[in-house]
Amino acid sequence: MTRRKSSCFCCFKRDLLKEKSKIKKWSVDRAADLYGIDKWGAGYFAADDSGDVVITPLGESNGVRISLHEIAKGVEERGLDMPVLLRIENILGSQIKRLHDTFSKAIDESEYTGEYKGVFPIKVNQQEQVVEAIAEFGRKYNHGFEAGSKPELIAAISMLDNREACLICNGYKDEEFIDLGLYAAKMGLQCFFVLEMPGELDMILERAQVIGVRPLLGLRMKLSVKAEGHWSESGGETSVFGLNMSQAVDVVDLLKKENKLDCLQLLHYHIGSQIPNIQDIRTGVMESCRIYEELVKEGAAMGHIDLGGGLAVDYDGSKTNYLSSCNYSVEEYCYDIVETISSIMNKSNIPHPTIITESGRATVAYYSVLLFNVLDVTSVTLHPIPKELPATTYDLLDNLLATYTMVSPKSIQECYNDTLYYKSQAQQLFKHGHLSLRQRAIAEDLIKHIFIKISRVAEELEHVSREIKEIDKLIADVYYGNFSLFQSLPDVWAINQLFPIMPIHRLDEAPTREAIIADITCDCDGRIDAFPGYPDAKKTIRLHNLKDDEEYYLGVFLVGAYQETLGDLHNLFGDTNVVSIHVNEDGSYDFVREIEGDSVADVLSYVEYDVKALKKRMKDFAEDSIRKGFITVKERKAILKSFNEGLSGYTYFEKE
Repeated sequence: MTRRKSSCFCCFKRDLLKEKSKIKKWSVDRAADLYGIDKWGAGYFAADDSGDVVITPLGESNGVRISLHEIAKGVEERGLDMPVLLRIENILGSQIKRLHDTFSKAIDESEYTGEYKGVFPIKVNQQEQVVEAIAEFGRKYNHGFEAGSKPELIAAISMLDNREACLICNGYKDEEFIDLGLYAAKMGLQCFFVLEMPGELDMILERAQVIGVRPLLGLRMKLSVKAEGHWSESGGETSVFGLNMSQAVDVVDLLKKENKLDCLQLLHYHIGSQIPNIQDIRTGVMESCRIYEELVKEGAAMGHIDLGGGLAVDYDGSKTNYLSSCNYSVEEYCYDIVETISSIMNKSNIPHPTIITESGRATVAYYSVLLFNVLDVTSVTLHPIPKELPATTYDLLDNLLATYTMVSPKSIQECYNDTLYYKSQAQQLFKHGHLSLRQRAIAEDLIKHIFIKISRVAEELEHVSREIKEIDKLIADVYYGNFSLFQSLPDVWAINQLFPIMPIHRLDEAPTREAIIADITCDCDGRIDAFPGYPDAKKTIRLHNLKDDEEYYLGVFLVGAYQETLGDLHNLFGDTNVVSIHVNEDGSYDFVREIEGDSVADVLSYVEYDVKALKKRMKDFAEDSIRKGFITVKERKAILKSFNEGLSGYTYFEKE
């Protein structure tokens, strides 16, 4: 038997991958295929011949291509350390334009007599810069906002200076919330109060009487349809918010009694975020149209139908009805909605309503990219197989070696099963004193050799079991990224959300390492070990070797929705540095905004530490250390200087 001479696990794996790469010459096109960028990039991201990931924010046909690697280096040259949340302003405008243009085309071709008005749910990304940019880009399209709390409503009113746009008020509403919306209506904004629960109506009518304005009202209905996906519980008859049919009738009767049925002008529903299946969207539209039709028959003014959110983002590029994908395009989404509403309304001779969608995720997801550098890599060490194996109880080592030699396409599953058995046996034998430390180490090395061989054989097979597909995860390198999963990518931890991840440079070089990614939070959950793939998520990602004289940058894409808002202070890692760029039509770009991330003092104050008190306690402790002879006066000065610099420093890893 031929034995390998390499003495480290990473070298062994790298050699295997290099052997495979010789079969077909590496290219940027192969890199694009490996990371799927052409499938999930939506025309905004691509792999360039230079080996860099480029942004194409004005669309692929425009020709403007900006290197993410050049941007990352430019950020650091300006004095900002990684990680950085990069916002590409133009993509916001492009996504709003894409949605409105597509709906407009569907309306024209379907001879639909109503119009389309989009609104952005502020909860998806509440950052001032985002809301401001959406108001600016959306002005020409009468794109409005949806608010579900008083702070969101205040932000929306202050940003929305377009009286043709819609302002949708959802969520629980107290008197202050209602008054704010009524005053907005009095100033001419199209502010709709969506009734989520029966008790809201009395207070809205009462406050409207006091303020002297007739409110615009909508009903949020609980539909029977439940969409697939992570957020299916937000729809269906048992959802928390919304009215059932009986409650809707009560609202209509009360409005008739108060002679205010003309105020009821909108039907609203929401069956889920990130809806992967177009059939659920069509079913929801059909059911809501029937309710709309009945409300018109009751005498309600109506005129608007709000489909809520749900327009999905294809995070994994598979174009399927998987959780992180969708089996439809923006075009199919728009055409299906318009044609469905049109056909139902035409049957009853009802005027076509204004269509409203609350597409938040699809609006902002592409807008942000998390950039970070890799600080270090750990690889499991692996020794070569000994020429002579020591004798062990039950011939354990001989059995493992025999299993290694047996691995083949036909025996791959059997060898995997045997290896798991022998692994368990080694643990038990060691536990009961029948195996020495050195013997167990040899056993573990043999097990890793077997796993590597199984993994190599599995890549050449069309079908293997799920457990064999996960072997790479057991033998993968760990790349330590300079970021916090819990701060910047909380949905990865909370709901196993998949985000596209890839190197932003060196795509013209063959990546030779299978890896998982760990953050710097010293928490076992601070890791990414699931990556976009089809039909199953990949357990590892292919990355490059680190170079001593060069930073290695990775990008996490499509993170503009929810991640900034949901991020927490796990391990007291605060907000990252934020950089916004605006790409010009001539291919140049401007750094239009730089926001420094949280300092150590900032995050300590967020969790109620008094920073001044901390400084005083440190000074007192240093002085006490002088009196007791632990340090000198000169050392006290250096210690306090280091303490104060630490307070003002970035919470993430900083270069010297």
